[in-house]
Amino acid sequence: MMSDKQHKLDERYLRMAKIWAENSYCVRRQVGALVVKDKMIISDGYNGTPSGFENICEDDNNVTKPYVLHAEANAITKLARSNNNSDGATIYITASPCIECAKLIIQAGIRRVVYGENYRLTDGIDLLRRAGIEVILMEV
Repeated sequence: MMSDKQHKLDERYLRMAKIWAENSYCVRRQVGALVVKDKMIISDGYNGTPSGFENICEDDNNVTKPYVLHAEANAITKLARSNNNSDGATIYITASPCIECAKLIIQAGIRRVVYGENYRLTDGIDLLRRAGIEVILMEV
């Protein structure tokens, strides 16, 4: 059973991830992610185009461009350029991860995933659970 203190921390970090999502230029959906270790935010990300690209996520038909990075991928790859490591960390995401991001989460050594809403596909969550990662849906 999760402690009340941990539950309150999870709610706060997830609210912060929602605020961080507002940095996204994507029109269809704005997603934010924070990686937290030892009560410190060690990385952050939101969905958007790669560095140096125009900040337009959708094409003329309102379809997301194939090279748009997900918030989790941005947060995890940002860790690769820092002195931090995500072993045992928690990632807070405003939406449940896709299967590709779930693979990155597993490989990054992240042990907990707290997310705010379900994505239409559940294969990412299913994979995380299969890997023994704690997964928590928390609507705030």
